[in-house]
Amino acid sequence: MSLYYEAAGVLANPEKIGGSLKSRIYKNKELKSSPAQLFALISEASKWSLVLKDIIERCGLLALEKKLTPTLSLLLTHDLLLSKTGVAANANHVLKLAILRHKARLSAEFTKARIRRGHATLDALKEAVENGELEENDEPTKKTYRHPRWVRLNTLQTTMSEQLNTTFSGYTKVNDIGDVQRASASAKVYFEDPNIPNLLAFPPKIDISKLPAYVKGAIIIQDKASCFPAYLLDVQSDDGDAIDGCAAPGNKTTHLAAIMSEGGANSQKRKVFAYEKDKIRAITLQKMVKRASADSIVTVKASADFLRANPDSDEFANVGAILLDPSCSGSGIVGRDDAIKMHLPTQPEGTSNAAAGKKDKKRKRGPDSNNPEDSSTTLTLGLDDTTPEETPIEGQLSERLVALSTFQLRILTHAMRFPKARKITYSTCSVHFEENEGVVFQALASAIAKEQGWRILKREEQVEGLKIWDRRGVWEDGKMDSEVEVDEGSKDEVCKACIRCEKGTQEGTMGFFVAAFVRDIEGVGNSAAVSNDIGQDQEDEWNGFSDEEHSTMVDGKSRTEVNEATRAEPAASRTSKQPPKKKRKKGRTN
Repeated sequence: MSLYYEAAGVLANPEKIGGSLKSRIYKNKELKSSPAQLFALISEASKWSLVLKDIIERCGLLALEKKLTPTLSLLLTHDLLLSKTGVAANANHVLKLAILRHKARLSAEFTKARIRRGHATLDALKEAVENGELEENDEPTKKTYRHPRWVRLNTLQTTMSEQLNTTFSGYTKVNDIGDVQRASASAKVYFEDPNIPNLLAFPPKIDISKLPAYVKGAIIIQDKASCFPAYLLDVQSDDGDAIDGCAAPGNKTTHLAAIMSEGGANSQKRKVFAYEKDKIRAITLQKMVKRASADSIVTVKASADFLRANPDSDEFANVGAILLDPSCSGSGIVGRDDAIKMHLPTQPEGTSNAAAGKKDKKRKRGPDSNNPEDSSTTLTLGLDDTTPEETPIEGQLSERLVALSTFQLRILTHAMRFPKARKITYSTCSVHFEENEGVVFQALASAIAKEQGWRILKREEQVEGLKIWDRRGVWEDGKMDSEVEVDEGSKDEVCKACIRCEKGTQEGTMGFFVAAFVRDIEGVGNSAAVSNDIGQDQEDEWNGFSDEEHSTMVDGKSRTEVNEATRAEPAASRTSKQPPKKKRKKGRTN
């Protein structure tokens, strides 16, 4: 009987296959079991894993049954105690016999576990499991707020009233987001966001991905904080075209397109140029743009690097707004609400089992971080195929922050070279000063910003919904480049203009940062006036920045590190030089 062995194999994932749990199961043509049955077994067992782990350990099951691994014991115990049909195996199957020998003890411990958790009936315990209450009670001393499911209504296809009368008909509006955060997945309640138009919050465990409106792109799963950049950019009809310099997977791109489409008849002639250097991510971007019905507005620049775009190109002659959300450390990302967490029971020290294979017999004492059967492991897999807006970057933090902030500064100052641009938003899903306020201060101190008249968009100038947002920028002593001088007045003004979000708070957002830059282009020269290296008659010679000169981040990993010369050069000189028209000498930077 292969069901339990195959389920354990999917969780172990020895081939390190990427993708969500659902895609890994349904795309595997070698599985003998029904994909639907496998998916149901794993996802349901994960919900109960905290309870089952406790039961299995109290029974000493793994010490008594050498044929069972922690994963197999959890899957079998789930079906023995909770499945209506019991263990899906022949009566004389070795796994069924192994678990049935302990049925009485396991059942008794299950009853004790229910009572310990304060539930009078099995139905009450089941309700608590479905609502995710056991995960929260696992760390009772940690004060956190559940992350709601944020849904943006795509105004390219639909309206608020249409969705409330169809997709969410029968749902009740609440006036406190806490009511949504505390609600169960089955509760039909929603909260209308006061900061971002056409944004709704639903209970954390609600499954949006199967709704017809989601499938066709009328509604989009997008974190509230991720909606800030496009809304803060506040593109008006006289701002012309826009650029999204780091577009994939495309939620911010389609949000920007939806906002620009609200400008009446003139909006139909305007464009959003969406850049994505990585080929794979560009495919995702194109799919999301098409599904959102934004393809008539968005021009996807697939496999194209924004840093190589010529600001003086005729193609961008009407670009007045630029949205930048470059790769970052991802330190503000919250755990996926739709991910499963499989809490495995402890493998008794000194024991091994046949199912774990010969490798266990040769293992040294102590946990093996690559072995999913270790007692310390909590397996986490994405449950469905919804596209995450951001991907966290791993590695040595201090080194990563240097590389990332250098790249982020470069892409921001490059955007400032576009001659007709008068609005820029810069954002990250990071909580680190170096990637956030640090980059903003360095950009404002750069020669290009000063010569082109760029300044921070003050809080009192921001769109109403974000003007009232209270979480603002911070200053951290000792983390600012020593070459950049910041007086107290500027420090206060810029920090008040920067917007921050924090994860795990009552606002229900991920950790996020966004700032906007504006300029009055009247009386300010174009990019040719800033540098003799880029003249209007040299458009065809523009080659952008070389790969050696910037860190290109793909799917959360660095393809090319910033070269040592770039890292060592003071920030002031990095931002004051312009790209030359001929090949640069090694080590020279922007």
